[in-house]
Amino acid sequence: MPDAPAPGSVEHQHSSFYRFVPLEDTPALAQQLRDFYERQGRVVGGNILLAPEGITGAIGGPVDALTEFEAELRRHPLFASLHFKRSFCTSRPFTLLKVHEKPELVAFGLDGVTGLTDRPDTHVSPQDWRELIRRDDVVVLDNRNHFEFKLGHFSGAVDPQVRHFRDFPDYVQAHAETWKREGKTVAMYCTGGIRCEKLSGWMQDQGLSVRQLDGGIVNYFEQMPDAEADWLGECFVFDKRIAIDTQRRETATTAEQVYGDDPAEAWRLARARRLDPGGNA
Repeated sequence: MPDAPAPGSVEHQHSSFYRFVPLEDTPALAQQLRDFYERQGRVVGGNILLAPEGITGAIGGPVDALTEFEAELRRHPLFASLHFKRSFCTSRPFTLLKVHEKPELVAFGLDGVTGLTDRPDTHVSPQDWRELIRRDDVVVLDNRNHFEFKLGHFSGAVDPQVRHFRDFPDYVQAHAETWKREGKTVAMYCTGGIRCEKLSGWMQDQGLSVRQLDGGIVNYFEQMPDAEADWLGECFVFDKRIAIDTQRRETATTAEQVYGDDPAEAWRLARARRLDPGGNA
């Protein structure tokens, strides 16, 4: 892992995580997390999602308080091995903490698809990923929306041109037979890994040879000090920061620059403005 900025140089940090694991009583767990948020003094903000298939979240705040919140999550027996991916902030990434309960962690429009699978492991470490994506028999698939790809992506990656994650299966099905006929392995990646986690089992069911970047882009940046050798541009993040560079540092990119005047993305720009009406206040 590359060295973090010197103590005192970053007031806040960001932490993202997920785990697919069966959860039976999400209301009780949600209340426990809300109670801890209150006891801690509301200093850590973010969004946490609980579903019968597991947990995912992005939280941010002062470093010590963020570490305490991560420790609180790990006290739950099912989350003892949670991996937290840290990145850096020059501004507060979230204002409040919101804990949501939903039927599934990631929805992409296909019934019966879950992240709780017993299929062969498809994870590839950042170190092995670098070699994998340079192979001629591999198609590198960006498992994110088009606006995210435009801001930054792995060299040689394919942009599926989707506007919503639920459109991704249609793209895969339209190309699956070609990939299989050409003997291609599909190496896919997303921001933190959760979208790939949800899709990998379904893609294997389509007869595809699949690999996924373990921990996603953020983990690649964390583990590979020279990530810029493979990554072009910045990485979009779903909080007030908008984007980070390969050293996991907040950039000066604005929501207006990301979405531009594209009518199809107008609702995303409006949402970003609601999230941060004061401009990184």
